[in-house]
Amino acid sequence: MIKTRLLSLTALLVAFSILFLVWNLRQPIPFILSLRAEKLAALIMVGAATGIATTLFQTIAQTRLLTPGIVGFDALFIFLQTLLVLTLGGVGYVTLPAFGAFLMETATLIVAAVALFGIILRKGASDLVRIVLTGVILGILLRGLTSFFQRILDPSEFAIVQQAMFATFASVEADQLAVASIILICAFAAALWMAPKLDVAALGRDPARSLGLNYDRFVLGVLALVAALVAVSTALVGPITFLGLLAASLAHALIPSHRHAALLPASGAIGAVILLSGQFIFERVLSVTSTLTVIIEFLGGLLFLVLVLRRRT
Repeated sequence: MIKTRLLSLTALLVAFSILFLVWNLRQPIPFILSLRAEKLAALIMVGAATGIATTLFQTIAQTRLLTPGIVGFDALFIFLQTLLVLTLGGVGYVTLPAFGAFLMETATLIVAAVALFGIILRKGASDLVRIVLTGVILGILLRGLTSFFQRILDPSEFAIVQQAMFATFASVEADQLAVASIILICAFAAALWMAPKLDVAALGRDPARSLGLNYDRFVLGVLALVAALVAVSTALVGPITFLGLLAASLAHALIPSHRHAALLPASGAIGAVILLSGQFIFERVLSVTSTLTVIIEFLGGLLFLVLVLRRRT
């Protein structure tokens, strides 16, 4: 059953990929195909990275309610963007080489994300309330600092920051995709290699240590992996808070197993299918210019409320 569902998800992803490439294809075909292929690669990589990162984070946090975005990562990204514009100025920020800016943002986000997740999970994940409150408070702090800095920006500089607050797949360049694909493929391989140990870590700190797992060191390694996945995808297109929650929740619903060797590919495939199918419907079928991430955040927010209310009952 599990293999059949994984194959079905793969077939669905391939079908939407083909439709995305060839739907209403017009001349000049090679040029349009190259543009669509770059956007297709960005959609698949970001969707897969977000889904896998959320599944890893939920395993370490031992709850299916949390995502890296909920505990303040998106607020951290917007804060860093605002700080860059404030420091360099609007002209300096815009004239930064796109590839250099991507590398700088990725490196900064990885370091900051490891520190952020380390603070949240410093004493383990046994106290869910403490984790949520710490993440919410850090998010409020970062948003408050961001709001303060944005008030002293010029209107033109504030418009630049505003563009970075929403994910977009229209400005991804080939060299950025090449670097992101190398990092994400290595991270995917590392996550699958960790799958047996993740099954053990999901039991909790004390049971995992009794089974011979160096739990604290392993958690730091997983957090670094989550930071890399989320940082690269966020630096590539921008923040998408609730996509990972949707992908991970659907993966647990579709895959009747606690084995991460099946859950990780399923969550990655579902995240990619959500982004790809949504972009295909909005852009190709409906010809709507609305941002897909707005719909994803709305649905993900509803799912988060449902999960919280189900936990209480």
